Amino acid sequence: WMAHSHGTNDAQKTMGIITLALFTGTKAGSFDHLPDWLHFLKTPVFALPKWVIGLCALTMAIGTAAGGWRIIRTLGHRMVKLQPVHGFAAETTAAVIIQAASYYGIPLSTTHVITTSIMGVGAVKRFSGMKWTVVERIIWAWLFTLPASGLIGYALARAAAAL
Repeated sequence: WMAHSHGTNDAQKTMGIITLALFTGTKAGSFDHLPDWLHFLKTPVFALPKWVIGLCALTMAIGTAAGGWRIIRTLGHRMVKLQPVHGFAAETTAAVIIQAASYYGIPLSTTHVITTSIMGVGAVKRFSGMKWTVVERIIWAWLFTLPASGLIGYALARAAAAL
């Protein structure tokens, strides 16, 4: 259920951005001089192409498979030692929250939801059993992500405008 919830939330954001870029590029005439084998990129109507769905699903599967164990090790072993029942509780909680947000069209971070679900389960299990230094590092990473992304976006936009 968690995998389905993850896909309904995270893949939607990516598919929307790709479709918007394809539609905008088509309307602006940016794709007029593409070779024949790239004409599938033309999107004359604002509709989600099937290949975008497949590409996003494949990319999410590869990303989860490639980075999943590292994340599981950090959250399920380094931050707090979870037993299967605790993992089930955290996954179920996260899946319900993500599914509800997806239903209402609310974008949120799957990573943040599952991480805080595990924090909650770990704190209930044994508050002193939580490795709060790991939690602190995670929270600092969250706090720096937004301004860092904004600065990088600003720098790239300025560089593109200068071209």
